Amino acid sequence: MTESINEIQRTRAALLTDFEDYLVRQRGLSPRTIYHTLRFANRFLDHRFGSRMIDLTRLRAADTTNFVQHILARRTPYRDKTVTTHLRTFFQYLFACGATSANLALSIPKTAQRWNARLPRHLSPGAVEAVLASVRSNPRHGARDYAMLLLMARLGLRASEIIKVQLDDIDWRAGELLVRGKGGLHDRLPITAEVGEALSRYLREERGETSCRTMFVTHRAPHRGFKDGQIANAILKDALAATGQKPVTPYVGSHLLRHSLATRLINAGASLDEVGDMLRHRSRSSTMIYARLDIEGLRSIAQPWPVAGGGQ
Repeated sequence: MTESINEIQRTRAALLTDFEDYLVRQRGLSPRTIYHTLRFANRFLDHRFGSRMIDLTRLRAADTTNFVQHILARRTPYRDKTVTTHLRTFFQYLFACGATSANLALSIPKTAQRWNARLPRHLSPGAVEAVLASVRSNPRHGARDYAMLLLMARLGLRASEIIKVQLDDIDWRAGELLVRGKGGLHDRLPITAEVGEALSRYLREERGETSCRTMFVTHRAPHRGFKDGQIANAILKDALAATGQKPVTPYVGSHLLRHSLATRLINAGASLDEVGDMLRHRSRSSTMIYARLDIEGLRSIAQPWPVAGGGQ
């Protein structure tokens, strides 16, 4: 048994020595970076193999996400980027030297900038419904404000996207809404019966007569569209005050409802990929801020199983 333990230790030591030589000679990294890279490589090996003999041919993409989950569960997470940067270097080395048949570096999300970020502030489902009910019952301009907040609370629209909605962007027959998103990108979202009824009520009962084709307009003539999304922030802030709710953050922004939607979806069992689709994130890293809500969801965020011969 002693010889077996010694053999296991020698195998690991040889692997890490060769890896260190690679970091020095081929990568030219600083001593500090080499130290941390070796430390994370060793921690990964401990997590995956424990005291057993290392068998690199058995490594799979799930092993990388399992280790990241383990790191995320720490009370004092590591600083941004360090985990994925060092792990990616290690797996690139294993693939380059033929120790693994697939480049496992590709199974690690491209960025970890937000993994350790504070979880976005959000409202509970009950608080969201209280806000919506308060706005809807406003006798002055409840129909407009309710429809605007509902688009954020149910479809995850940004305030800047709401003020850009045009009358022609709604396909009532198909039940779809054209969303003019960030960077000039457009998406089509299905309109739920609840959202459709809110929009219809606003158009029937409250929107003033105007030649302006923007959906949401000012109540005062000449009924023009809004210059920016601050109107949505103001509506939400007033609604929170009306319901007696203390803002969860000093600055009350419309993203509060977006974050609340994402939180509700994850708590209901949605994967991080599904949340990313709902919020129309262009990068998976944007959805990683919700990773702490559902550590298991990291499996869905990981890149697909890399094929042999894949490059970085």
